[in-house]
Amino acid sequence: MEVFQSILQAAAESGASDVHLKTSSPVMFRISGDLVSVEAPEPTESWMKEILRQVVPQSLHGRLEEEHEVDFAYDAPTIGRFRANVFQERGKLVMALRFVKAKIRSFDELHLPPIVRRVTEMQRGIVLLTGATGSGKSTTLAAMIEHLNTTTKLHVITFEDPIEFLFKDKLCVIEQREVGIDTMSFSSGLKNVLRQDPDVIVIGEMRDSASVMAAMSAANTGHLVIATLHTGDASKAVQRILEFFPGSERDQVRQQFASTLNSVICQRLVRTPANTLLPALEIMLNNAAVSKIIHTGQLEKLSAAIELGVGDGMQTFDQALYELTNGGQITQAEALANSPNPEALKMRFQGVILNESRRIIGART
Repeated sequence: MEVFQSILQAAAESGASDVHLKTSSPVMFRISGDLVSVEAPEPTESWMKEILRQVVPQSLHGRLEEEHEVDFAYDAPTIGRFRANVFQERGKLVMALRFVKAKIRSFDELHLPPIVRRVTEMQRGIVLLTGATGSGKSTTLAAMIEHLNTTTKLHVITFEDPIEFLFKDKLCVIEQREVGIDTMSFSSGLKNVLRQDPDVIVIGEMRDSASVMAAMSAANTGHLVIATLHTGDASKAVQRILEFFPGSERDQVRQQFASTLNSVICQRLVRTPANTLLPALEIMLNNAAVSKIIHTGQLEKLSAAIELGVGDGMQTFDQALYELTNGGQITQAEALANSPNPEALKMRFQGVILNESRRIIGART
């Protein structure tokens, strides 16, 4: 256990975001987005089993034995809090730990655009925070909750698997429920949440149709629901939601979702010249144009609606990358490397702006 604690201490001191422990392989840290090996004894099978015996919550030992993978949070004494995932690879034990910073950073510290604050302060509707694993969704979500905690008097209930950031009540009353410990599942917890007098409901991950239906029900009765979802861009979030349902139900769900959606914030991290990471955000707000597109099922038009909705606060990834480059925060090469449409972004840098149908909609003179 002493070696394990030393590894976690070294990770915290080096600014690592993740620690990877794999039987018979070098210990790896992820620092500023890159994987680097560290000088430490290679984990043996017996060592891994002993570590897991001590750090995996007793209530999850049976699940690990049966399912060969499990999520949990681990508080390392004097070091900090980690989100852990244990799984097997070719019969060998593997452990991935994400270091959860104790300090919850503000919107300004995270370099998030003002629209994120505005969305957080809206009183009702579903806010979807999307992006790939490791894109900073949890950090942004924590900033949103803490902003409410310091500016409004609300009752916030979260459902997380596992609990990552820990909140202390300030102006808000915040109750954090961990799936598997405080409630059996997201759907079972959400089934009764409206009886608990919430103002804001936070769903750590939208995973199934039951979660979606509960979220829409809450939003429809005047609650703010913030949830995360795994999609690569904002326009695909609606399709991802519909995929939770059988084909025969999708039209009805789409109509209801069009009425309850507030916004979609899709995030990815880009690298600065100083080798730090900044968020680039695609923002879709459910204005009249977006609502009509969802209602009519013409989802392929959502990307164009986002691009044309700048006046309302919307932006595409390319627009976000363009602004970060113009502001000197990232290089043009980094922007192009992270663009969903590098050809169009390159033309934008040259002064020619294409819309989604490849027509010129603007040019610098």
